[in-house]
Amino acid sequence: MSDTPPSLDVLYLDQRLVVVNKPAGLPCHPGRAGGASVEAGFAAWRRGRDGPWLAHRLDQDTAGCLVIARRKSVLLALQRAFAAGDVEKTYWAIVRGRPAAATGVVDVPLAKVLVGRRWHMAAGRDGQAAVTDYAILAEARGLSLLALRPRTGRTHQVRAHCAWLGCPVLGDAVYGAAGPGLCLLARGLNLALEPPVRVTAPLPAHMRGLGFDAVAA
Repeated sequence: MSDTPPSLDVLYLDQRLVVVNKPAGLPCHPGRAGGASVEAGFAAWRRGRDGPWLAHRLDQDTAGCLVIARRKSVLLALQRAFAAGDVEKTYWAIVRGRPAAATGVVDVPLAKVLVGRRWHMAAGRDGQAAVTDYAILAEARGLSLLALRPRTGRTHQVRAHCAWLGCPVLGDAVYGAAGPGLCLLARGLNLALEPPVRVTAPLPAHMRGLGFDAVAA
């Protein structure tokens, strides 16, 4: 596999940072055997001898807003903000079925469970605190479009909490059923910097045509 990354859609760019629209299927980091990744394209945004740096992570199969710091001071500020929950993050997910309530809060701890060589996050009292706000934006064809705002940053939090609601994300082979693509989008970010940065990612191709295109327009 080539190490050359695909052309990334830049949603925001200044001297401090870059926000790219990461496509689903592209990992943030190169694998052990190499291959394309977001980091493989960092040279285009380098401002000095070091950097740039990923300010946070997205799962390989999740699309949407990904922040890359171009200055070390900005990286440290963003890492503190993400760790403290001071970054407003919005995800959109197309899920099977619908939650019982149109809006709500999932306050369910999550713990990593290893089964053979595979792992997943499971709800349990022994897990780490995990809280996600959600709201139904639209419904179509037995599916729902949810807006989700995680207050905490646990691994697979949005995916595991959707499954806990009884509405796994469409295409999620870990918490639901495999499909042509994971229908999860890091839709928006609000970074409380000076000046502030607000960014929105468009609905990716594999999430279109399912009855929610008008909502995303």
